[in-house]
Amino acid sequence: MNTIQANRPLRILIAKVGLDGHDRGAKVIATSLRDAGMEVIYTGLRQTPEMVVNAALQEDVDAIGISILSGAHMTVFTKVITLMKEKKMNDVLLTGGGIIPENDRKALEEMGVGTLFPPGTPSKTIASYIREWVSKNRSF
Repeated sequence: MNTIQANRPLRILIAKVGLDGHDRGAKVIATSLRDAGMEVIYTGLRQTPEMVVNAALQEDVDAIGISILSGAHMTVFTKVITLMKEKKMNDVLLTGGGIIPENDRKALEEMGVGTLFPPGTPSKTIASYIREWVSKNRSF
C-alpha cells in the first residue's frame, strides 16, 4: 500500500443516476463502506452521468459506485465510463450494483467498468474489492 493511501481513508462516491428513486440499497452500501473506514460521498437521487463524474473529480475520489435498479444500466454505465475516459480518470474505479443481467455485467466489464454486484452481495465483499482495486490501480 502506498504511503499517501495509508494516510487517508479511501474516498468513494455513491450515486443514483436517472429517474430510479429506490435508494435504500445505495444507502445501505454507503453506510457499510463508511463503517469499513472509507469516506463516502452520497450524491442523492436523480443524478446525471455528468453530475456524477464532475462530483467525483471535485471530491478526488478513488472509486465511483452506481446503484441502479431501473434497467438503464447499459446507458448509464456507458455514459459514465465515457466521461471518465474523457476526463482522464483512468485510475478511478467505476463499480456498482443492482438489477443487472449477467450478460450485461460481462459487456460492461469488457468496456472497463469494474465488478458489478448483484443484490445480496455481502458488503465486506464489496469493501474488499474496492480496497484491492485501488491499491493495485490508483496512482497518487
